[in-house]
Amino acid sequence: MKIGFLFPGQGAQCVGMGKDFYAAYPSVKAYYDAFPYRDVCFEGPKEKLDDTFYTQSCLLVTSLSIAQALKEEGIQADMAAGLSLGEYTALTYAGVFSFSDAVHIVSKRGELMANALEKGKTKMVAILGGDAQEIEQVCQTVSTPTEICTIANRNCPGQLVISGYNAAVDKACALLKEHCRRMVPLQVSGAFHSPLLKEAGKKLDRELKKVEIKNCQIPVVFNVSGQVETENFRDSLVKQIQSTVYMQKSIETMLEAGVDHFVCIGPGRSMAGFVKKINRQIPVITVEKVEDIEKVKEWIHGE
Repeated sequence: MKIGFLFPGQGAQCVGMGKDFYAAYPSVKAYYDAFPYRDVCFEGPKEKLDDTFYTQSCLLVTSLSIAQALKEEGIQADMAAGLSLGEYTALTYAGVFSFSDAVHIVSKRGELMANALEKGKTKMVAILGGDAQEIEQVCQTVSTPTEICTIANRNCPGQLVISGYNAAVDKACALLKEHCRRMVPLQVSGAFHSPLLKEAGKKLDRELKKVEIKNCQIPVVFNVSGQVETENFRDSLVKQIQSTVYMQKSIETMLEAGVDHFVCIGPGRSMAGFVKKINRQIPVITVEKVEDIEKVKEWIHGE
């Protein structure tokens, strides 16, 4: 058996996340007690938790706490990946960042992304059921030097996310409307994973230079390539916020490496959905509540 952990990105957050783990595991309590925004995770309000500045570090700490609880129960990953912000969780789990450095970097990342773009001028929209090649062509058609529209996420078959200026994204959606099942605007503050984050990437690079970046203790698949990386982690992370996230390719890489059980860590069910869209035969389970840990133990040890 080879276990892969998948960590969610921004959008998966919910008020109350991690609170039951805080009560059940002393090590998790220590994580949260060292985190300045613990009460935002537990009590909200939702508007505050959904603010990019808070969202990213809150999701990081919650997901790491759940992974720590699983570790105490004897369940660890052989390989890991994460969606956007979740990549930092995967890297911290793999020993690349210390807990305190991860919280610092992710808090700065959230701040930089929240402030990178003029509010209300850019957006992200999930395109469900469309053809990837057609969506890419449409993005190129509607883009101009001043009105960018690009593919931000390639999540799984039938689900891509486009990102850019409102006018360009709206034009793309109009052209794709008859060829897609559904279009879902994302609740984010701007056009992440697009060239519009180039300046934010430069500032993030300066922050990453301030912390120690160690080698991975387990293989981690990176967003920017969909492959396991063993060097130049900082460059990949800087590129990540301004480039396409290859989540589908990342999961396929894990499958090719022999991962035969996926554990999706943290709130939300989107990561499990991606796996099922890619390969319905692979066992996958989500852990977002304490009671889910018993299900994982039965699921893994019972086979």
